[in-house]
Amino acid sequence: MVDLPKKKVGIVACSGEELAEGTVTRLAALKVLEQLRPADTVTICLPLFLAGGEGDRAFARFYPTIAVDGCNLRCAAKGTEMYSGKPAVSLVVSDLVQQKGLEQPKGLRRLNESGKQAVDLMAEQIADEVDQILGLQWDRRKGEFASTGQRDDASAPSIQESVQATCSCGSGIPIQKVIINGQSVTLIALPVMLQQFKEAGKAPGTETVAELLDLLKIYNPIQAEEEQVYRDMLQKEYSAYFDKEPSR
Repeated sequence: MVDLPKKKVGIVACSGEELAEGTVTRLAALKVLEQLRPADTVTICLPLFLAGGEGDRAFARFYPTIAVDGCNLRCAAKGTEMYSGKPAVSLVVSDLVQQKGLEQPKGLRRLNESGKQAVDLMAEQIADEVDQILGLQWDRRKGEFASTGQRDDASAPSIQESVQATCSCGSGIPIQKVIINGQSVTLIALPVMLQQFKEAGKAPGTETVAELLDLLKIYNPIQAEEEQVYRDMLQKEYSAYFDKEPSR
């Protein structure tokens, strides 16, 4: 298994600005990112994500996400599922308002009291979901929970200091673009695989390529009928990387 960054949860908040509920999603997400669970979460910028931000999409493919939408259109959840994978959790502010019996949030820049209450309640719910996700085993290949075990008390989160929210585009998920059947494909973890194989002294060859492919399939969806194309690509990429002189 390759050495990849610590697992975190990506929070995808609604970017709608025409409803007060959209403001609630962003403020609630920010509270989680900066105050409640700063060490366990990163933000995924929805507009950048939809526009093709490679860092955000790679993160959402590799790690679990929580989509926080203002209304039942669920733009954040649908966008995440379309371009990366189904969110681990999908939350909707309008549902929360109804469940808690709150008045309708109002105000786009300055929320009314009901809106402020909704921010606090939604932030707490997001934080609870983060704890739940990190207490379970997340299957990176299938994009779903691999077990139903609960996090025990010893591993429960402690009070965390407030920090500036971090973005998934700087989360350190290594990606590399390659050409497969004439199409550009983004592969997660390939750069660090090549590096670790070279450091281990594994020379390019059939066995090494087969080992690389098995490892690559853990982090990327590869169809059986495409495996030979990926083998050829890995042989070419690893041979070039292995022969490359170290930078000075």
